[in-house]
Amino acid sequence: MSGLAAKVIAITGASSGIGAASARRLAARGAKLVLGARREARLRSLADEISGVGGDAVCAVTDVRRSQDLTYLVACACETYGRLDVLIGCAGIGPISALDDLRLTDWEDMVDVNLKGFLYGIAAALPVFRRQGFGHFVTVISTAGLRIAPNQAVYAGTKNAVRTICEGLRLEAGAKLRVTSVSPGFVKTDFASSMTDPVMRAATLAKMDDIGIEPDAIARAIAFAIAQPADVDVGDIVVRPTAQA
Repeated sequence: MSGLAAKVIAITGASSGIGAASARRLAARGAKLVLGARREARLRSLADEISGVGGDAVCAVTDVRRSQDLTYLVACACETYGRLDVLIGCAGIGPISALDDLRLTDWEDMVDVNLKGFLYGIAAALPVFRRQGFGHFVTVISTAGLRIAPNQAVYAGTKNAVRTICEGLRLEAGAKLRVTSVSPGFVKTDFASSMTDPVMRAATLAKMDDIGIEPDAIARAIAFAIAQPADVDVGDIVVRPTAQA
């Protein structure tokens, strides 16, 4: 994993779950981190934890629904470390429900966080990557878009939109930029906390308890993609529990 040493990596959704697991794993491999999420106390605690074991991390409160927050996150990396090598997008929500429930607010939230937040990250980092002549987008998507299931139509729709845009970004990126999509299955995170339907939330939590894998499984896949030589682009990775259909 020597390819991770001294890389400057910004992470959205870094305060918990896959984002936090990725931060810990990448810091242990020598990466310099800029941690972004809404929950400042958790961010600072994680940055302190990483610094306490010899790692290098700073944090910037980031709500991906605000384009200026993504701009600030990227600027923080450049101002602190002189560049940005990788932007990892881990922020996402999934208040799934039946379409008949007409939970418009949940639909709008998923579009704002999962899709528009992703686009804001591109808008913030792509000009920097172009100026530098290098850069890597790593985006956490979901297996929900690979296998459409009842009650997940809007969630899967946002994730498949991101998948499509990632492929378009890869095709437009040229020889110097890299684009990686990582699609996790059931992972033991606080994903269900965004669910406003109590039945869906309970079912999701039960499924996580039954077959969910640890967030570090996804972090290992992310680290693998980043650590490849500069001329190697790992496009799509699917990581799911062996028990998941």
